[in-house]
Amino acid sequence: MDEAEEFLRLFHEENPQAGPVEPRLSAVRAEIALRGTYLHTPDELGFGARVAWRNSARCIGRLYWRSLTVRDLRHVRDAADIAAECVEHLRLATNAGRVRPVMTVFAPDAPEQPGPCIWNEQLVRYAGYRDAFGNVVGDPRYAGLTDAVTELGWRPPTQRSPFDLLPLAVETAHEGVRLFPVPRDVVMEVPLEHPDLPWFTDLSLRWHAVPAISNMRLSIGGVSYPAAPFNGWYMGTEIGARNLADADRYDMLPEIGERLGLDTSSEATLWRDRALVEINRAVLHSYASAGVTITDHHTESERFLTHIQKEEKAGRQCPADWSWIVPPMSGSLTPVFHRYYETQHLRPEFVLDPDAAQRGQHGAPHRFPAAPDVAAAARRGLFAAFRRRLSG
Repeated sequence: MDEAEEFLRLFHEENPQAGPVEPRLSAVRAEIALRGTYLHTPDELGFGARVAWRNSARCIGRLYWRSLTVRDLRHVRDAADIAAECVEHLRLATNAGRVRPVMTVFAPDAPEQPGPCIWNEQLVRYAGYRDAFGNVVGDPRYAGLTDAVTELGWRPPTQRSPFDLLPLAVETAHEGVRLFPVPRDVVMEVPLEHPDLPWFTDLSLRWHAVPAISNMRLSIGGVSYPAAPFNGWYMGTEIGARNLADADRYDMLPEIGERLGLDTSSEATLWRDRALVEINRAVLHSYASAGVTITDHHTESERFLTHIQKEEKAGRQCPADWSWIVPPMSGSLTPVFHRYYETQHLRPEFVLDPDAAQRGQHGAPHRFPAAPDVAAAARRGLFAAFRRRLSG
């Protein structure tokens, strides 16, 4: 009840039109005494979701927290319905390239019935195919998850590529784990080209438009929503300095350095730094040319300081994790580098539970190990049935 009271007082303080808090507290106490939990009103849910984004210490893009569209789908508990609504989430968020922040909230945990979860770290992730020698085609981060969903019945394309979409793995207490394809037509992707280097297109690189995180638990006033996918839009360095550049991801810097004609025999030539700049130029140029929302790390750093100023003016704390807020390239050139931040733990919040983190990369452990084994059901045609549902 302590977390519920803390949240409800915050809600009524920031929303005076909701009236006095005491009647609501009395009703919630009675509901918790009866059921062991309570139901948020739609306004409370929307407020809690937005404030959870506002409180996200690792997110640099919080200036627009009030603009978050919150889809209240707490009545949705079955895996097929959850997957279909995740597809709809991508349609709404993509918005023909003008990406808009969206959160879709599915059924919460309750004493009598735990809520569903989504294994995938994001709604759109690329497979990683590991060969007998340990080499990976695709995204090495998801080689374990790729193996896990293959064992559950997923069949990769006949012609495998570095950018094959992984299926959604949705787990419920009454159904176990079920797999559903993410339709290509709902995933906007941007082929990467460079404004000055014609050969860059020969690399056949691309990335998707919407970064929709899907394995974090939304916690509002003591109520947990284990499936609540949400998105903002990309900052270029997330793609160019991490996803495509990290040695344990697509590791493109060595090839780009060679193609640039750089001396890669010594780190002292700073060839990695020069290659990193060019891949990030390509990302920003390509997204802008395609009309897909993206931001650069200098602009977003300035916006974050504006966000802090607004929060301080409103009398609120703004927690921030320096190691996440500072961009992964040219950090000292951005204003967010040269200051300290509040580190208080604020609620509502998004929580990445250790088991959820493991599932997102390795497909284990199951949240409901005693649930039905649905691998056979997957092989009997869940994929085909889901495709018919989406097309019909």
